Amino acid sequence: MLFSTGVSSTNWIPQLTEDGSYTFFSEEFDEAFHSRHGAKEEAFLKFATATDLVLRSQQGNLRLLDVCYGLGYNTAAALETIWATNPECQVEVYGLELDESVPRAAIAPPLVSAWSPPIQAILQELAFAHTCSRPDLNARLLIGDARQTIQILHQSGFQADAIFFDPFSPRRCPQLWTVEFITQVTRCLAPAGKLATYSRSAAVRSAMLEAGLSIGTIPLGDTHLPHEWSQGTVAALSALSLHPLSQMEQEHLCTRAAIPYRDPTLADPAPVILRRHWEEQQASQMESTSSWRRRWGVQ
Repeated sequence: MLFSTGVSSTNWIPQLTEDGSYTFFSEEFDEAFHSRHGAKEEAFLKFATATDLVLRSQQGNLRLLDVCYGLGYNTAAALETIWATNPECQVEVYGLELDESVPRAAIAPPLVSAWSPPIQAILQELAFAHTCSRPDLNARLLIGDARQTIQILHQSGFQADAIFFDPFSPRRCPQLWTVEFITQVTRCLAPAGKLATYSRSAAVRSAMLEAGLSIGTIPLGDTHLPHEWSQGTVAALSALSLHPLSQMEQEHLCTRAAIPYRDPTLADPAPVILRRHWEEQQASQMESTSSWRRRWGVQ
């Protein structure tokens, strides 16, 4: 999960996660890039699997958009998933990233060792050249504020079969969870494509609905914490292939927590967006989130 305000750190220290893979911790956002339960596992479960890449890889070609490329794990998991199913699949990938020091730091051991040698080579090329062209792959890393680079990508006509939406959490990085930014991302989604994110935030889900998406949940697996009710969100232009929200999740969308973040000019700093969001919540007559939590016994 990555978005930066422009403060680049070159001192990225690998942090071990429970599945044996590594991630980084951002001091700027006081948040890790991945779940402590497993960085690699998260990339497969919440992104590659959630966007149906095994099924989609049976097509002759696939287009992917990795919003907040970060360490490159979501792209790596996607490529391994696709080519394990169909080695002949032609893949086009765009990654949006601001801080190029992150993918560069991520190609050093032990982080890059989690991936097969061909994937390691692709991650290395993208980290330094920002492009990788092979017979079965055309990949490009767009460096800059994602709120601007997504507009360039949309203007090019690019439409993705799968979008990995992976910024830092909404309270840490509201810039990339607004109705306006998600609308720009939605314009790059193919008619039958899917967008996946780890976030189950009601504000994020409401923003997706305002952007014209249908939403579904990523159901819980066999093991989960007592307070968890979803592993994330999957969105598409049609609800037909989505796992429906539970009654609890539907009611969450009727609380003040569901008021989305807004950034009308796609240029506001985080404090402005957070203040606007707080003011809209204070003026709302919707049910309080604490009331919803008590009703459903949510911690």
